[in-house]
Amino acid sequence: MEAKTIATSLGGDRLLILPNSPRSSFAPTIRCSRLPQKRASIGGTASPSGVNGYRGLSLTRRNPIVSTRRLVPARAIESDLPQGSSGLGKTKEYEEWDSWTAKFSGGANIPFLMLQLPQIILNSQNLLAGNNTALSAVPWLGMLTGLLGNLSLLSYFAKKREKEAAVVQTLGVISTYIVLAQLTMAEAMPLKYFVATSAVVTMGLILNCLFYFDKLNRTLWRLWEDFITIGGLSVLPQIMWSTFVPLVPDSILPGTTAFVIAVAAVILARTGKLSEKGLRFFASLSGWTATLMFMWMPVSQMWTNFLNPENIKGLSAITMVLAMMGNGLMIPRALFIRDLMWFTGSMWATLFYGYGNILCLYMFNCTSQSFFAAATIGLISWIGLALWRDAMAYGHNSPFRSLKELVFGP
Repeated sequence: MEAKTIATSLGGDRLLILPNSPRSSFAPTIRCSRLPQKRASIGGTASPSGVNGYRGLSLTRRNPIVSTRRLVPARAIESDLPQGSSGLGKTKEYEEWDSWTAKFSGGANIPFLMLQLPQIILNSQNLLAGNNTALSAVPWLGMLTGLLGNLSLLSYFAKKREKEAAVVQTLGVISTYIVLAQLTMAEAMPLKYFVATSAVVTMGLILNCLFYFDKLNRTLWRLWEDFITIGGLSVLPQIMWSTFVPLVPDSILPGTTAFVIAVAAVILARTGKLSEKGLRFFASLSGWTATLMFMWMPVSQMWTNFLNPENIKGLSAITMVLAMMGNGLMIPRALFIRDLMWFTGSMWATLFYGYGNILCLYMFNCTSQSFFAAATIGLISWIGLALWRDAMAYGHNSPFRSLKELVFGP
């Protein structure tokens, strides 16, 4: 799952990194004055990171779903790390690993930005050859979840005036939309859903562009924010349900129920009927929705592989490697700053979306044994390196101590 982050400037060259998006990584920078040694609070409503100032926020792109996305390398600060760690900001190993994890996260931009290109090329080749059946291996529901996640994150970054992050999310929306267009041409995606998606994407890109350049009324922007909140909460359960049709009855009940709940939540929030705790929960809804959308992508893909093993050739092995690499590069940083949700999302996308599909390709003889062996050895070695170096940075005798602190705190 692509991991998203929020970078909060604390003056000088110190930045607070908070993950949040499933299909890609990103880093909005929020300017603020120097703060005392306590956790910084991030303002804004319905941000992809969820509750303001809350620790342990989710990744995504993403995105594994991913997803999509830019991260600015930054050093961790004491307020963002477990208190009481023996090497906290003092040892050479700690400072070196702090720097390296930030560079790894920044390096994840390359595979994320290239994620859809191999799939687009492969789809084009199959379409030109008249092999439309091969495109059925790409689940349009999974791609749609990633696109909606990117669109939500685009609105967040436009609101924060984060140009680079907004551009990356825009590229994620466009590249995923191209894939959906190809699937529609191959009749792998119903035309009526593509038309509805096209309308939402077009409206979203125009509104975000106008808002970024201060050409949009604030009231209209808030209506758009409410729309993507309601849309995300309504679409996610419906997509999750539809993934398993025909094993489950084809029904719109999950989406309809979620839509009613989402509308009620928005009305209560905008009319001031929610308590402070309720408002915090409401603010986290879009973030959780985007995260779950990106996390659902590998589930949808693996289920498609299970139902249609003959169409596995429609998958691009290079795309799966890029997904594994992009999310894998996020794992050390998420572990280092002890962010459970970012770590969970990155690990989930790395294992299930990237490596899981590589395993499927190998099992159906769609990739070579040497390719699969290299991917396996590389993944195991990378995770092992992350655990070992993190333990060294914090002065622990066992890498399992790092995992314990990640889950339960120091």
